[in-house]
Amino acid sequence: MDQQIETLAEFPITRKWPASRPDVLQLYSFPTPNGIKVSAMLEETGLAYEPHLVSLMDGETTSPEFLSLNPNNKIPAILDPNGPGGKPLALWESGAILIYLADKTGKFISSDPARRYTTIQWLMWQMGGVGPMFGQFGFFHKFAGKEIGDKRPFERYRDESRRLLSVLNERLKGREYIRDEYYTIADIALWPWVRTMLGFYDGGEIVGIEGFPEVTRWLAACEARPASQRAINIPARPE
Repeated sequence: MDQQIETLAEFPITRKWPASRPDVLQLYSFPTPNGIKVSAMLEETGLAYEPHLVSLMDGETTSPEFLSLNPNNKIPAILDPNGPGGKPLALWESGAILIYLADKTGKFISSDPARRYTTIQWLMWQMGGVGPMFGQFGFFHKFAGKEIGDKRPFERYRDESRRLLSVLNERLKGREYIRDEYYTIADIALWPWVRTMLGFYDGGEIVGIEGFPEVTRWLAACEARPASQRAINIPARPE
């Protein structure tokens, strides 16, 4: 939905997930790596927001209300009642949301063009490489993919995941974060995926994580941030 709308209540998604605080940004998400990226950014910036849990198990991402906001039926998505020009803005795709929130708050991305585009470069690397490849690795290693007799798909995604970790490890040599000493949206985009690879997917031994000490050092620093610790449980899962 990209047409101009005057009030939050005009968005169909608010009928399924009503806003108790319609004056603040609305987050529709689930604490997967892509969801955590946006929760972490919101927590880091201190921007006021209201999280709504969109269940991935109950078909909520294919509900008419969610599709009215994101036709790609994936979390996360946001509604900002205070968007550009003071008008509500609907936005989906986690990378686009990170850039928007960075520009909105003036945080975690440089105003210097060269540094800005270097940060965006690594964000796009996560979006186009790390996310899809780690996700496929997880499918073939932990979920239904392991039942497939032909192991070439698993080996392909395992090897590509290793290659990507090698690229990240090389980038981090001599650097605290992706962009030197500055924590940016590139780090925020990447650490939830590396965390999931090693934790939820239980892939550390298979990809040889011990061979990537810069990655593990960087991941520990990212995870230790208070905003990161909060973000992994936002929106809260049902008990």
